[in-house]
Amino acid sequence: SSLVNAAFRTTHWTDVLDAARPGSERSEEAFARIYLDYWYPLYAYLRRRGHSPPDAEDIAQSFFLHLIEKRSLEGMEREGGKFRSFLLRSLDNFLTNLWHRNRAQKRGAGQPCLSLDVADGEARYATEPPDRDTPESLFERQWVFTLLARALEVLRAECEASGRLELFQNLRPHLQGDRAGLPYAELAARHQTTEGAIKVAAHRLRLRYGELLRDEIARTVSRQEEVDEELRHLIAVIGG
Repeated sequence: SSLVNAAFRTTHWTDVLDAARPGSERSEEAFARIYLDYWYPLYAYLRRRGHSPPDAEDIAQSFFLHLIEKRSLEGMEREGGKFRSFLLRSLDNFLTNLWHRNRAQKRGAGQPCLSLDVADGEARYATEPPDRDTPESLFERQWVFTLLARALEVLRAECEASGRLELFQNLRPHLQGDRAGLPYAELAARHQTTEGAIKVAAHRLRLRYGELLRDEIARTVSRQEEVDEELRHLIAVIGG
């Protein structure tokens, strides 16, 4: 129902909605979070489309400033949908309609300075398989990695706050099925507990990780029913 979706949007889509309201108390902070989270998937997309590192940096910065200046996120708020799709569609429109026409013009005075760690972006981009992905599939794969990394960071912070940081660090390889993790028996000896207790701890961490991942996905969609759809898409992207 509309009431359920409204409550969902208020609770879970906070960052996008706040960023859509320039001048509101949290808009600058919310926009900065969106920018920091998602600049690299867009940067990788631009690089895979053949743009040089300086141009990819400039386009990404100009695009985010364009979102602020044109209050484009307000359209996202009205229409709903998936932020992932909205962002890539908006970037394509920006490239088609504005970038090539306006690339020689200076950015507007007084606009916030958006900084990219291009050296880090290039180091990450250098590890991308050159022939594996289209620009779109590379964007989606990096989008997924961004969501996974955010959920993992929240879980790490929770474990640190509860005095379980070392356990988290030791079990982290097991959270996504990585076979490189230490055997449970060895971890039990390290933590002076039983192997069964370590397995239970790993199971609980995996469950919490899943909950946090759903929370992160929920922040990028406008309706409750889209969370499961996006989760299936995430699994397909990783599996591909």
